[in-house]
Amino acid sequence: MLEKVKYTMGSDPTGKVARMFGVLDEATGLALRGTFIISPEGKIFNAEVNFYNLGRSIEEILRKVKANVYLAEHGDEACPVNWKKAGDQTLTPSAKLVGKVYEATHKK
Repeated sequence: MLEKVKYTMGSDPTGKVARMFGVLDEATGLALRGTFIISPEGKIFNAEVNFYNLGRSIEEILRKVKANVYLAEHGDEACPVNWKKAGDQTLTPSAKLVGKVYEATHKK
């Protein structure tokens, strides 16, 4: 199956990268399932760490990448959990929004 992969894959046999991101379990030598979205400038925009046997959702990872690209140009906005693409509802963070995000994103 891997012979059909058309992009470069990496490995971390020494655990150096896993240590750098804080996901290596030194006791077992295993890495937790970490997903990191990093800007071209090297800034971590999103970090998610799951236990060994919990899979990740590529749809959710792609949604987060799209949201971070959008927010790079619209820094005064926030992309709520149901945001999927430019044009979807965003929020403008403020003290008035605290505790009211659900209501703001589920108006009838």
